[in-house]
Amino acid sequence: METIRERVFSSIEQLSPAEKRVARAILADYPGAGLGSASRLARDAGTSTPTVLRLVARLGLESWAELQGLLRREVSQRAGSPVSRAERTIADDGSTPFDRAVALRAEAARSVAETVPPSEFDAAIEAIVRANRVVITGGYFSLHVAEIMRLQLDQLRGGVHVTGEPTGRGAGRYFDLDRHSLAIIIDMRRHEETARRAVDLARGRGARTVVITDVEMSPAAERADIVLPVHVDHAPFDTFVALMSLVECLVDGVFGRLGGAALERMRLWEQSVQIPRSDNEETV
Repeated sequence: METIRERVFSSIEQLSPAEKRVARAILADYPGAGLGSASRLARDAGTSTPTVLRLVARLGLESWAELQGLLRREVSQRAGSPVSRAERTIADDGSTPFDRAVALRAEAARSVAETVPPSEFDAAIEAIVRANRVVITGGYFSLHVAEIMRLQLDQLRGGVHVTGEPTGRGAGRYFDLDRHSLAIIIDMRRHEETARRAVDLARGRGARTVVITDVEMSPAAERADIVLPVHVDHAPFDTFVALMSLVECLVDGVFGRLGGAALERMRLWEQSVQIPRSDNEETV
């Protein structure tokens, strides 16, 4: 059965700006935001109760009570400790550990097409292409992915920076943002307060914001212009396979949009950067 989250993902392109704020408020505190009152959700989203109820109708539901009933069913079905999730992954199904590990990661990569709304993906590519400056921020682990994204984008266009401390030593990168700039914030499960502050800093400078997060949604997503969620659920540790797949898809999309200009910059990199290579050939 389709979850409420999946219904929101599939309909987000058709939502009005006010309805989209409600949808993101639901996703940012999922499923808790949908288990309170409609008026409370409206207040959290900065909109009205009628807007919340219009969103419910857009999701194909007849009432707020029906939405809450479906959410409670989801909570019941998903209940389980990290240990129980780990036990399921090592159950004897006849496959080898290698086969299971590869299959799980292949599934994670395929899931990007199910969790990322195409309209949001296209909007993110357009924002990266049009921005005069791009600042990418990551968390404790995702900062490494942010750096990979910067390195790849920097070969296609200039003005791309990364910082892991937007409210500390890296704050200067955010001070330089303006209405022609873009901030990309990567904040995965066990979300960090710094991500929310980074969005507020960027918006305060007039910049557009993209939040890349997991499907449980970073609180920072509620204020972002564009939200790209991916699956990270795995045991015993979360997986970044879907995150890396999304980043590579974005880079591919930017390359396609920039065309010849990106290719010329890549040629400059190739001509200018000399990386010593090991020579294993035997000399006689």
